[in-house]
Amino acid sequence: MKRDADRDAALALYPVSRETGERLQIFVDLLDRWRRVVNLVSDSSFHRVWTRHVADSAQLLRLAPEARIWIDLGSGAGFPGMVIAIQLADVKGARVHLVESDRRKSAFLREVARATGAPAIVHNSRIEDAGALIAGPVDAVTARALAPLPRLIALATLWLDRGTIGVFPLGSKIELDFTVIQKLSDCAFSFTESLVNRESQILIVRRKKLAGDR
Repeated sequence: MKRDADRDAALALYPVSRETGERLQIFVDLLDRWRRVVNLVSDSSFHRVWTRHVADSAQLLRLAPEARIWIDLGSGAGFPGMVIAIQLADVKGARVHLVESDRRKSAFLREVARATGAPAIVHNSRIEDAGALIAGPVDAVTARALAPLPRLIALATLWLDRGTIGVFPLGSKIELDFTVIQKLSDCAFSFTESLVNRESQILIVRRKKLAGDR
């Protein structure tokens, strides 16, 4: 599929405003330039970058529509965190914390934030150290293709325990480890179908309100 056709297909699956579309185009253009020297996305997937990566990331915003402060764990090339930040560019008070341990990928993310005006804050840090760097409440935590589900939940627990909603796109072949569910008995898990790939699901995690919570 040619890039223009892929872009049209992606925006048909998940329409955005003209201004957001222009910012996303800047992002994709920078990704194309930087990927030649930094391992951001593979050559085999880049020809479908709009549907496979951009639209797949953009759809997450609808699952936490009231969230203004996001954190993206292991941001890599900016999926989904930078796409979410670009969508929130004109929303007052919005911020997206992008946590990425690779120095060159962090530099790429900062360049995208500068060029698009996205409210993204890049933390060149290990995920385990990010909690000390990010002050204040976080409304939603996300990650894409980061780790198997048990490890993913463990990495996000710091924020889930504070009442943050987890929004995690998952692949089409999910092996759900129910021991994770049992250990997090104060959390509610639900799944919704991806708009981009009908065989894929998105996991929503919420902490249950316990007795004594206000």
